[in-house]
Amino acid sequence: MTTLLFGAQWVHLAQSVLLTGAFFLLLLAGRPATDFMRHWEQRVLCWARWYVIVALASGAAVLAAEAGVFEGRPEAALEPRAIWHAMLETRAGFLWAVRHGLLIVLAAFLFLDGDVSARQDWIAARGEAFLLAALALVLLGSSGHVAASSESPWPQAIDMAHLLGAGVWVGGLPPLALLLYGASQNAAAPDPYAVRTMQRFSRVALITVLILGGSGITSAWLLVGSVAGLVGTTHGCLLLAKFAVLVLALLLAAASRAMLPTLSSPAAAKSSAAARRMALFIAIEAGLVLVVLGLATAMTVTTPALHDDPVWPWPVRISLDALSEVPVLHRPAQLPIASVLAVSGLTILAVAFLVRRRPIPLLGTLFALAATGAAIGLQPLMVQAYPTSFVRSPLSYTAGSIAEGMALYQAHCASCHGTPTPDRATPRGWGSAVDLLASETARRSAGDLFWLITHGQPNRGMPEFGSQLQEAQRWHLINFLRALTISGFYSSGTSRIGAVVQPNNAWLAAPDVTISVGPLTPITLRELRGRRMVLLVLYELPGSRARMTELARQYGTLSVLGAEVVAVPPQSSPEAIAELSERPPVLFPVVTDGNEEIAAAYRLFAPGAAHAEFLIDRQGYIRAIWRSDQTGLPDADAVQAQVERLNEEKSPPALPDDHVH
Repeated sequence: MTTLLFGAQWVHLAQSVLLTGAFFLLLLAGRPATDFMRHWEQRVLCWARWYVIVALASGAAVLAAEAGVFEGRPEAALEPRAIWHAMLETRAGFLWAVRHGLLIVLAAFLFLDGDVSARQDWIAARGEAFLLAALALVLLGSSGHVAASSESPWPQAIDMAHLLGAGVWVGGLPPLALLLYGASQNAAAPDPYAVRTMQRFSRVALITVLILGGSGITSAWLLVGSVAGLVGTTHGCLLLAKFAVLVLALLLAAASRAMLPTLSSPAAAKSSAAARRMALFIAIEAGLVLVVLGLATAMTVTTPALHDDPVWPWPVRISLDALSEVPVLHRPAQLPIASVLAVSGLTILAVAFLVRRRPIPLLGTLFALAATGAAIGLQPLMVQAYPTSFVRSPLSYTAGSIAEGMALYQAHCASCHGTPTPDRATPRGWGSAVDLLASETARRSAGDLFWLITHGQPNRGMPEFGSQLQEAQRWHLINFLRALTISGFYSSGTSRIGAVVQPNNAWLAAPDVTISVGPLTPITLRELRGRRMVLLVLYELPGSRARMTELARQYGTLSVLGAEVVAVPPQSSPEAIAELSERPPVLFPVVTDGNEEIAAAYRLFAPGAAHAEFLIDRQGYIRAIWRSDQTGLPDADAVQAQVERLNEEKSPPALPDDHVH
């Protein structure tokens, strides 16, 4: 069914593009004044009639194939009820109906063949046909990946501009090739109208290609997003193939443009020969861009790279996390940078002197020097990579996932890598086991860890766990390892979060938790983002009773300031609320279910059993940590002051990623 959908969409897109370009070129050439031009126009109109017939037929096939895809049954493509449902009850179906209504009106214009002998009638007929074809074409942009990627109208407008540019340039190539070929058959010089049309089209095509380039780059950025998505997904590879074929077409276009002076030559033989060569080049160019349309259509039936897991093709990748360990940055005087630059400059000057009239060797040499310099400069930033290095975790970074990963770690990993301890997140592993807090390990992406856990490292004695753990379990383990690494970084003191909020220093993402209070509907920490700060309190009675009473008295003020208090006792219990004092009444949420998971995750950042409080800002970052056994617990006024400090931040940070990477 996907193959049928692809084929039908390719044919339909090609016919829509050819229709738009044919009528644009007729308008660009102007009303024909010679028999040759009138004959050419009639042939283009004949082509246009076939274009619109094939466009309507292929459009019907597209709707039938989409009905089969929507229903999940190939046979639904032949069921009138399913097709009717797809057309009337989906946005894509509504747009399909509008577009094909325009094409039917255009077909009526073409087959009625009214009188256009008057100049204004000719302009009106060709202009209306172009507008109908162009509108039917650009509406395709309202149902594509780019339109679905954002609620803003700008991405959709960019995609529409891209389609219109393709229609003007690509669709005009076949009739232009026909025009030049016919003009080259005369013994005399080519018809002046043909030469003028080619000159006009060349100028328009140059502007159109620039628009196509800009809109194409923007669309690619929205749908690909990264180098990994470009080289490691089907969508990205199709985009690269599309670009490669497009470059070939543009080279032919440049060759045709270079022959324009010869086309206008007074020598009939030279101008006719130039017209024949240009017709051949343009015909090949048209074939190439039709292949480009096929690749673009294939991209519409594949998952956008931004939403697909890339397979990294190379054994290394660039990691900016290694910047702090690059010796060049710490000791720049050790590199003879001046000597390298001097030698490079002398080499460039020598090449420029030797090949003053040969720019291509000069550019090649400059490119080789730049590539060599980039390779040398980027080498310290290259780290080992795996096919899954850029795969994102399908599981959210939650306390439940971290707790599950902690249990798996204890069962399968602790014997080699050590057990987390309060004084240090993990001791150094014995023998060849990797220290999980080493900088090299901390720089690994979630995809790196997934590959290593799945396939192991036999040369270092690490077995594979792909056959022992399910995929979800491996991602739970990675969520725990990421929290473990962050807790080790926090405990190292290099970026310790203390009792006072540091402005614009949000880096420690708070694991998401489910706040379940008795029979009430549970909510998550993530649902409070953008609305409320959270003071997450890990307490244990009777030691924390006085502090809980103080928070109960202060809760009204904190709530007005935008802070929610969430209390978490160590064990899940429906009696947790009743165990607290009734005076003053406890009005803030007291978690009664899932407590062990929350405590296990947050105790990584505040080890031990002491009373601990975490001040989490509206974006979801831990900004202050208070412990009864170390920093001491601030009084109510001090807590209020820290909340007010967060309220005063002018530029809140971006929301943290819900998936480790």
